[in-house]
Amino acid sequence: MDKVTPEEMTEFRRQFASYPPAMKALDFIEDCEGDLEDAAISLAIRAGQHPQQDNAEWLTALAKRCRAAICQETMRENLLDGSLDKVAIALANLDLVPAVLAAPAIIYALKQGVEDFCQPLDRVL
Repeated sequence: MDKVTPEEMTEFRRQFASYPPAMKALDFIEDCEGDLEDAAISLAIRAGQHPQQDNAEWLTALAKRCRAAICQETMRENLLDGSLDKVAIALANLDLVPAVLAAPAIIYALKQGVEDFCQPLDRVL
């Protein structure tokens, strides 16, 4: 289970400030006391998704579904530069996940470490 600390939350709010769906997601994460997976599942249900609430790997699967997009060179550079709003907008525009779930997928990737998260694709290339 990934927890978002209050310090991280402050930074994420700054980095996602120009993207309202991400700000909504951050509100849910805060309401869930920083529990990223609980917040993502709640958001998914509200977005009409049907996650298995007892599946501890649901957020992992969501992020993996987005991995090819998140790990593209430009997106990865934006992640590393802190331009998380650009990554969230691009991810939502690809229709891989509902817009409100882009931020939790991105935060998951960041919590794993961008290089570690992208490593399976780097080996293929």
